[in-house]
Amino acid sequence: MMMCKEATHLMSRQLEVPLTFQEKLSLKLHLAMCSACTQCNQQFHLLHQTGKYYERLIELDAGTPPGSGGDNY
Repeated sequence: MMMCKEATHLMSRQLEVPLTFQEKLSLKLHLAMCSACTQCNQQFHLLHQTGKYYERLIELDAGTPPGSGGDNY
């Protein structure tokens, strides 16, 4: 059985690269039994989405002419 430490490693890694079938299956089984890791996985996804959102804001702001109010979020 997968330990929480390994599960959190896979949770983090899955946000950057695809997991193997075995890794996905092991993680799903662990998440089905561990509410703490399920909550952690949700938090990882939220943080990842928030980071992507702000990354897009910065990219959009970089294309805004100075003084046009681009620094007001």
